[in-house]
Amino acid sequence: MKVVVCVKQTPSTTAVFSVKDGAVSWEDPGGKPNVVNPWDEYAVEEAIKFKEDRGATDAIALCVGDPSSDEALKTCLAMGCTEAILVSDPVLAGSDTLGTARTLAAAINKIGDVGVALLGKQAIDGDSGHVPVQTARVLGWTPLTYVSAIKSVEGDSITVERLTDDGKETVTAKLPVVISVVKEINEPRYPSFMGIRKASKAVIPTWSAGDVGVGGEVGAAAAKTDWTKIYPVPPREGEVEMIAADSVEEQARILVNKLFEEKVI
Repeated sequence: MKVVVCVKQTPSTTAVFSVKDGAVSWEDPGGKPNVVNPWDEYAVEEAIKFKEDRGATDAIALCVGDPSSDEALKTCLAMGCTEAILVSDPVLAGSDTLGTARTLAAAINKIGDVGVALLGKQAIDGDSGHVPVQTARVLGWTPLTYVSAIKSVEGDSITVERLTDDGKETVTAKLPVVISVVKEINEPRYPSFMGIRKASKAVIPTWSAGDVGVGGEVGAAAAKTDWTKIYPVPPREGEVEMIAADSVEEQARILVNKLFEEKVI
């Protein structure tokens, strides 16, 4: 059984989001490069554990993005993934989360013999959290979301622990499954020096949309989400008034009267 971890290259966590003339930019004040989506690092660690401890034959990192995304995949290799694949094609530009899910699902099917697909619970730039469940839907696999622990993998079944608003629950499902993980699941390892050296020399195979068999159902034309109008949040306007009085009690009385006048209370 192979395990695939789907990752995204995102701006660094210190990058600042801004909108100018309808264009979005993420500028890092320190000049830091783009990184593996931090939520996906937990999924990468768990994929490697499947290879080390649970009998998976391969831990394959998969990314849909532009050519620069191969740097994120090299980080996955440096951490311990056995393979990395980039799906990159101009026709994919402008895909919404469903288009991305369709592409990931097609690539997973092309890889073959995949029992588990792992993803972080969301990406720090889009923050939608849609892709894991949409990928599961396209594949026809069981989605296991917000997973905080892999309890066991026995035969064709997997048992996991999920975090919910009310606590935790234990769920057993038949393989194959798509799992989205939360940070409680593990502590991602640092890439080793030798891993970094080896990954730096790696040539990441790139698949086109045609290679994985997607076309008209992806890209900007197929997107159900319209981002044609993007504008910054208007700045908040307000004023500050200092209440001066001879005593705290008098200040409190004046404050309460003003709150009543403004219909705050």
